[in-house]
Amino acid sequence: MLGWGMVMGGQIIVARRVGEGAYEAVGRVVEHLLFTLGAFAFLIILVAYTFHPALFSIAVRSNFVCNSASSFFGYRLFGLPFAFLTYSLNAFLIGITRTKVITLTSFITVSVNIVLDYGSIFGNFGLPAMGIRGAALASVITEICGATFLLAYISRMNVGKCKLFKFSSFSKRLLKSILDISWPLMLQFSLSIFVWFVFFLIIEKVSEIPLAASNIVRSIYIILMIPIWGYASATNSFVSQHIGNGKSDQVVMLVVKVMVITLGSVLALLVLILLLGDSIIKIYPHDEHIIKATLPVIRVIAVAALTMASAFISFNGVSGTGSTKVSFAIEVFTLTIYLGWAYFIAIALGKSLNLVWTSEVLYGILVTVISIICKIQVTNATFVFVNNWFFTNIGLL
Repeated sequence: MLGWGMVMGGQIIVARRVGEGAYEAVGRVVEHLLFTLGAFAFLIILVAYTFHPALFSIAVRSNFVCNSASSFFGYRLFGLPFAFLTYSLNAFLIGITRTKVITLTSFITVSVNIVLDYGSIFGNFGLPAMGIRGAALASVITEICGATFLLAYISRMNVGKCKLFKFSSFSKRLLKSILDISWPLMLQFSLSIFVWFVFFLIIEKVSEIPLAASNIVRSIYIILMIPIWGYASATNSFVSQHIGNGKSDQVVMLVVKVMVITLGSVLALLVLILLLGDSIIKIYPHDEHIIKATLPVIRVIAVAALTMASAFISFNGVSGTGSTKVSFAIEVFTLTIYLGWAYFIAIALGKSLNLVWTSEVLYGILVTVISIICKIQVTNATFVFVNNWFFTNIGLL
């Protein structure tokens, strides 16, 4: 999430440059992302690999869960440099609105991951049965394959006007400008994933069955979130491009249109999941207690996905203007309420798992309402200030 936050800041700048027609500046932004995130990845690996056993032993009550998590993490961590490389290249493609190859890359990586998971977890295809460590190793190899394919594909694209991979001199000024936009996003995304980690720790404190059910729910929830993430990322770039083109008055209408499309896409997925809920659960281990705990939560995440659709689109509409400090403040406020609600329901009141998951619905509603209010202010009364600040900081690079 730290890397993703920096990449999103770079993507905002790339999209702004494209909107201005300054394509020759795009390559330098991407180069600085690659240089900085490469060093950053190795630093994180060094620190996290050293301290993760102590972290899990402190955070998790169940020894079985603790040992499994630590075993997985020890392997999974080494995919970070390749994940950061993929993020940086995706930022370039989204910023120039050439995103079809991202879909192709995703299809390739998912296919490779499924095959390697089946082989390395269970010992098929002549591979050793490594269990959860095999899942982590498969993910690392998959990220290497995805990053390599994306790098090779972009190298053959006709993007010479962007001066990509020219690797000119390193600019502290450009890096500072990227970080000025990125640091609130880096903190914001890191805080988001940390809070979700704490959310699952709260559930783990209840017992292992709610934790197992929540992990099943999470996998279904992520499927619902995929179109939301895609549209949200596009919203971020389109808003920045509109501002670069001098069309700031069209930003609110653009966000509304994308929100309607996103809600329609999520609703179509919801219908399928609600109709096939029982069949989907049967894919997972046939534990009657886990299934009983899972089914009510699926109905909760169906509502949560709709609120998340509006939340992510409106939220990225704010960050796409360059107002990343505003988006960070929104995230801190809403996540505090989110986590407090989850703790109150699960630990203080000891209520059922489906009520604990209503914190997702609450979060989506809060983010949507606050983001819409902030976006109206940013794109109208205070837009001139934000726009002048943005160009003062990065406009001369």
